[in-house]
Amino acid sequence: MNPFTFNTTKSILCRPGAAAELDRHAGALLGPRVLVVTDPGLRKLGLTDPAIAALRGAGHEVTIFDAVEADPSVATLMATLEAGHAAEATGILGFGGGSSLDVAKVAALLLGSDQPLDEAWGVGNARGPRLPLVLVPTTAGTGSEVTPVAILTVGGEEKRGVSTPLILPDIALLDAELTLGLPASITAATGVDAMVHAIEAYASANANNNPLSRMLAREALRLLGANIETAMRDGSDVAAREAMLLGSMLAGQAFANSPVAAVHALAYPVGGIFHIPHGLSNALVLASVLRFNLPIAAETYAEIAADAFPQLADHPLDTRAEAFLRELQALSGRLQMPQRLRDVGIPEDALPRMAADAMKQQRLLVNNPRPVTEADALAIYTEAW
Repeated sequence: MNPFTFNTTKSILCRPGAAAELDRHAGALLGPRVLVVTDPGLRKLGLTDPAIAALRGAGHEVTIFDAVEADPSVATLMATLEAGHAAEATGILGFGGGSSLDVAKVAALLLGSDQPLDEAWGVGNARGPRLPLVLVPTTAGTGSEVTPVAILTVGGEEKRGVSTPLILPDIALLDAELTLGLPASITAATGVDAMVHAIEAYASANANNNPLSRMLAREALRLLGANIETAMRDGSDVAAREAMLLGSMLAGQAFANSPVAAVHALAYPVGGIFHIPHGLSNALVLASVLRFNLPIAAETYAEIAADAFPQLADHPLDTRAEAFLRELQALSGRLQMPQRLRDVGIPEDALPRMAADAMKQQRLLVNNPRPVTEADALAIYTEAW
């Protein structure tokens, strides 16, 4: 066995309705002055109200920053820091999808350490300490509540990350009631995103690919594959929603330690340039990247095929990986997701620029089972178009 390191969130609470008891679960940790980081959509829907009411009812001062957008910008982070400094925040509560959780993670780090952001970019450059941090996901997709990475948009298009175990939260609180009624399109896109995390973690060429990550990735695929269509069709199915939330978290734990690769690297320009949601960006390039990897990774994909799609257990082993790709594409169709890059308005003449931009994601590309050149990236985009 190769040596490996496995880091994850210190405490995980999974129970419907737990957010309404946040004061009991995390009040002492967060301290007297709590900064809530979320987005305007969640605030309008009232999903944050029970948690905020619980904290205020227990005597905490609560400041709400609810301006986080999809693919959050550095400017949004700076506004969050300003709100945190003004409130003299003693703890950070991130509430929402991956965008809000990522902003909350970096805000907790920089408010706790006063380290400049430019010194924290990259892997292992953060100094810490950070403020106490609690993350509450409201989508089943990013797994951000258990990952040591936060992604921000720089200059309008470039994705840049802060990667350090310091930004793993103290508590991840999984409350399936917060995901009830999530729109079908978001359920589908975020669910496929979580499946991509599991697939890429399992097949990662990273030296830290390890038995724990592989085990978690397979259980994630079992949960996600068995429940994603039910969750999309019936947004009120608590059992399916909870299974999706848990599957997303397990996939997050897997790729937090056995990092993702070319699917994500090629998805970033799709989101960064054309502002396509991250989960959908992954789905649009998934099959084409996996097909590119087949000469190297067919056996690996065959190992996990039946986890996501149990009917493939009886499929001949030597063609099971190809069948896995077909099932992933068929699932995307059943989930009523756009199937090709052209379907989301990406023009063919943008593909060379996207290929060049994808090459900036070397921290991800090095984890791919098969090396990816710029010409390879263009060919993959062309197939996906």
